[in-house]
Amino acid sequence: MSYVLVRRLRQTSLFSQLIRVESTMTNLTQEELVFRPPVTHWSKVIRDAEKIVGYPTSFMNLRWLLSDEFANMASYLRKLVGSNHPILQTAKTVLYNEQNNLQPWGLVILLLSNAVTPTTQALQAGNLAENQRILAELTEMIRTGHYVHRGLLNTPIEERGNVTDTAMFGNKIALLIGDYLLVTANGMLARLKNQDLSYLISTALRDMSEGEFFGERDKQNMPLPGAPLTGKDTDEYHITSDSLPLVVKDTLGHPVREWTVRTLFSGGSLFGRGCQGTLLLAGQTLEEQEMAYLFGCHLNLAWQAGSELQKLTSNNQFSLVSAPVLFALNKNPDLYHFIVKNKEDVSQVDYERLKCEVLATDAVERTKALYEENASKAENYIKEFGDNKSIDTVRKLINTF
Repeated sequence: MSYVLVRRLRQTSLFSQLIRVESTMTNLTQEELVFRPPVTHWSKVIRDAEKIVGYPTSFMNLRWLLSDEFANMASYLRKLVGSNHPILQTAKTVLYNEQNNLQPWGLVILLLSNAVTPTTQALQAGNLAENQRILAELTEMIRTGHYVHRGLLNTPIEERGNVTDTAMFGNKIALLIGDYLLVTANGMLARLKNQDLSYLISTALRDMSEGEFFGERDKQNMPLPGAPLTGKDTDEYHITSDSLPLVVKDTLGHPVREWTVRTLFSGGSLFGRGCQGTLLLAGQTLEEQEMAYLFGCHLNLAWQAGSELQKLTSNNQFSLVSAPVLFALNKNPDLYHFIVKNKEDVSQVDYERLKCEVLATDAVERTKALYEENASKAENYIKEFGDNKSIDTVRKLINTF
């Protein structure tokens, strides 16, 4: 290993320190989004998939992790260790612990690329594979950058004079790291010189931005569920691959519709565009590109439902806008008043009591059904791309929960 590589790894070694301060940190990221499905044999499935792709995708992000710019910012981030700034939890979630990184996104895009890429001349095949790898990598980087930006500590105007230097310093680092990842990803996208692909990814960026203004939020920008509308719990949300903004009218208060829109805003749309984009690069038809987008969206929805179900039935923190909570609110609207009395700061909600109330309803069963429905749709779409090792591996990723 070269001296430069060792030096840079040491510069980013602060992430190994984060686990030691986890117990002292305040959980300010309750709207945590799924990065992998909660499966027992996940590592084995990943290893099998990486053999098909040809290299370990866990190293896909080393180029930006070990860059001089990121290493410099990481060295400043070390100064925050010991504080409770949310950027520390964000950094640990994203960059520590193999099971919580964004590896599945890029891996699925690469598996789909491998399944649909036509046989071409060696030079053309090499260029296409490189472009598809770049697409998979920049998709992950955009998602990571967006997630890092959410590790900001919001401070009311009237309290900003009392904010500590550490809090302000942490916010600056979060902004710099998030900006660096997003700018780098957009630079990679520009270098592909594909206007249609740039347009697809830009629609996903628009969706992620608009999602930050969807529904009510507390002073830390944590989301609050919409007021429940009884009798409106079976409405589906129709997902289309057109480039128009997501339809949000008549979604708040409807459990399935609200949850679907929130998940698409928070990354489902980006994952779908990444899958669609790799078929665009491979020269596939518009119909096949649409199926790829729908596959990506429904796979993300299935993983999200499975992750939320696991959080609720374990000791992990769960989100107030997760599917089980939304289903419980629809069944027992009085729970909504229990939540909104702490609408200024959702960290003050009695989560243990809320969990008991949610488990007393049929929310778990309905969330399981939600997972199964989206997993089934994702599998139906992926089967349209043939019968080969790549597709079989993707189907394993869908069905291992």
